[in-house]
Amino acid sequence: MPTTTAPLPFTTARLDALPLEPAYAEEMAAVLADPALYVFTGGGPPDPAALRARYERQSAGSPDPGELWWNWVLRIRADGRLAGYVQATVRGPRAEIAWVVGTPWQGRGYASEAARGLAAHLVATGGVREVAAHIHPDHAASEAVATAAGLRPTGEWKDGERRWTGNPPVPEARSSGSGTSMR
Repeated sequence: MPTTTAPLPFTTARLDALPLEPAYAEEMAAVLADPALYVFTGGGPPDPAALRARYERQSAGSPDPGELWWNWVLRIRADGRLAGYVQATVRGPRAEIAWVVGTPWQGRGYASEAARGLAAHLVATGGVREVAAHIHPDHAASEAVATAAGLRPTGEWKDGERRWTGNPPVPEARSSGSGTSMR
């Protein structure tokens, strides 16, 4: 069972995963501005006001008391810029995860590093024992990220996406804070 209702920050070799705050909306709107990011997921680039409203809802948490919404922005430690996000919907010992890295930062291993770090962080601090993701069958880059995070494809499908699952090892990520984070 998860040990906190708010996500703790964590780090990987090159990234700081910071708990989501509405204040990140403007910078993240620029990170998420490329329409190519939405080819497999649908939708389109959000404007800063819409993204701020979404971040306010996400930061408030799930209305379901048995479910936690944990969201982080990814900051590249070397230059201090935000480059994407990771998220987890945690239900007891299981978590559904997702990741997005902005187009300018793709191809550098950030998504794989972030997904591995997220899975390890969920195991180490959240009591998670199974991690899952849903991936479009034509999205080879996300399949590679899932594989790097220790997930494998299953025969299950939802909304045209294949379910990938795994039991991640502990840990690669390191908590960078103690106690609950502010939202």
